[in-house]
Amino acid sequence: MWRCMMTDMNDPLHGIRMIDVGSKPVSLRTARASARLKAQPETIRRIQARDLDKGDAIAAARLAGIMAAKRTSDIVPLCHPLPLDSVEVSLTIANAQEIFIEARVRATARTGVEMEALLAVSAAALTVYDMCKSIDQGMSIEAVRLEEKTGGTRGDYARP
Repeated sequence: MWRCMMTDMNDPLHGIRMIDVGSKPVSLRTARASARLKAQPETIRRIQARDLDKGDAIAAARLAGIMAAKRTSDIVPLCHPLPLDSVEVSLTIANAQEIFIEARVRATARTGVEMEALLAVSAAALTVYDMCKSIDQGMSIEAVRLEEKTGGTRGDYARP
């Protein structure tokens, strides 16, 4: 039988908490994240031709990414709800077997928008996967990562 050993019987979450950002200054925050979806050449061709039973995967994925960024705090438990200024999601056919997905998120807030950008590319990739799974079970979503972020007390970051 599995048992959870707790140091404080009154704290079932073991100190998990949302960080208090109330004293942090409001500033412009940006983040750019990316992901890659790999698929068979015929799948990529059908995505590009908008020849899928469920419709236009690129348009649906862009919308899913935007919607996901806006709902990040509902999905990732310790994220703050943020008033996003903009969310841009793009999908580019990189080659015969790969789609490059990128999200750019901007907010004027007390905390960063990295999670919003990462969730946006993840949701966009999952949407393409969902729309193509009936024709290509071998697809993969890879390299979901933060590319850069600006703003905040910890400074800017850019992937080398």
